[in-house]
Amino acid sequence: MKKLLLSALTITLLSATAPTNQPTKSVTLSKTVIQDKIKGGWAAQVIGCTFGGPTEFRFTGTMINDYQPIPWYDGYIKHTMVNNPGLYDDVYMDLTFVDVFERKGLDAPVAEHANAYANAGYMLWHANQAGRYNILNGMKAPESGHWLNNPHADDIDFQIEADFSGLMAPGMPNTAVQIGDPIGHIMNYGDGWYGGAYLGAMYSLAFVSNDVNYIVQEALRTIPVQSTFYQCITDVIKWHKQFPTDWKRNWFEIQRKWSDEVGCPEGVFRAFNIDAKINSAYIVLGLLYGGGDFTKTMEISTRAGQDSDCNPASAGGILGTMLGYDKIPAYWKQGLKEAEDIDFKYTTMSLNDVYAMGMKHALRVVERNGGKINGDQVTIAVQTPKSVRLEQAFTGHYPVLAKGINKDLENEYSFDFEGIGFVVKGEAKPKNRSSVGYESLFAFNTELYVDGKKIETAKLPVNFTHRRYDLFWKYQLSKGKHTVRIKLLNPDNDHIVRMSELLIYNDQPVKSKL
Repeated sequence: MKKLLLSALTITLLSATAPTNQPTKSVTLSKTVIQDKIKGGWAAQVIGCTFGGPTEFRFTGTMINDYQPIPWYDGYIKHTMVNNPGLYDDVYMDLTFVDVFERKGLDAPVAEHANAYANAGYMLWHANQAGRYNILNGMKAPESGHWLNNPHADDIDFQIEADFSGLMAPGMPNTAVQIGDPIGHIMNYGDGWYGGAYLGAMYSLAFVSNDVNYIVQEALRTIPVQSTFYQCITDVIKWHKQFPTDWKRNWFEIQRKWSDEVGCPEGVFRAFNIDAKINSAYIVLGLLYGGGDFTKTMEISTRAGQDSDCNPASAGGILGTMLGYDKIPAYWKQGLKEAEDIDFKYTTMSLNDVYAMGMKHALRVVERNGGKINGDQVTIAVQTPKSVRLEQAFTGHYPVLAKGINKDLENEYSFDFEGIGFVVKGEAKPKNRSSVGYESLFAFNTELYVDGKKIETAKLPVNFTHRRYDLFWKYQLSKGKHTVRIKLLNPDNDHIVRMSELLIYNDQPVKSKL
């Protein structure tokens, strides 16, 4: 490895007789340094989430221009945590898994993590909600996150929740990826999983390197080169070398090549883009052009747009780990102390609690993976990143048509289409939310038929936290004409199934005539 921190640590070559699959170097850090970096990672997540919160998905397909101010002031963090606690969904989702490790140990089975998040009280969207629905209805991971069962498999969800994996595995990117692998597949697959794997690896490397460029490029070695995720991030790195002082030119190149959405039904044919790889590209944009400067990193990863609270939270968390808590500029930590004892919503954990838990878990992981603890000195068996297996979602599937339905499902609804797949968007809900509310436990029972064959029997709960995020879908059909029939088995006077839009896929994209 290169560019390792040389201050406050010692580098020692391991025995030449060590197995070839073991690390070739060790790094010794004091417990004080490790704790400072863990604090920096968690604190910077909160800072980035707070800073970018007001702009989240308000700038889709466009950047936030320099002249537009983004507020930051003393007391802002506490005010937001008290008055808008739902903003920190990417943090309290992280903490769901941290809490399972704390209660059930490092060997907690994935079912413990899946059940904890599926039954939590917080609201979820996209891949998280699709995965939750699958878990609550008897499906297990990794099938719950697979793209055939989850139209949002490539979405950003695990990417914004994977911070814990890298913060638990200082200097051990492969271990970070392994920790996150089963959890990430609860709700994601393919590029959606790679986003979390990549971020976990960057967090891990940020403990042992002070070179942002190195962290970005070395962590990418965990991702298969054949994947679209790898290709996207490689382009961002290439364009940074080509346009080293112009992040906006890089941003435009990202938009030109990587802004098409294939998976997420809400983003297809729209500027809205919650795909993992393009939002990860904005994280890398902030890290590379920020060059280790916390303010520049915050500004660029936020002003790139789209998921502009999660992206600076991720970029800031990685940089905060590299710098350590004490070196995060005072400007960004103003008011942080008064917020560090506030429990995040839906948890009994504050930042101060997480700092302590994170340190305890990290030390255990170090010892489990060839490291040693001797008093205040922690020797980490540093790992060279290795590529994980290749997964790709929606291969050979191209959206070709979005057609409005805008009807309530009564007894039956049918449609014909030509292609290889479809998604019916919509929701099951109370007719009058003010009187019935999201707390209703009523669920519709439905059947889906394709070409006369019953594909599934599906429940459609009206409860918001139990809902099916998309109503119906089917991929990998034979190319040609198909007939779809949807049957509602238990109509109800107080609830409706509203079908909003039909999305059609084929095996070739529509070609522009320009």
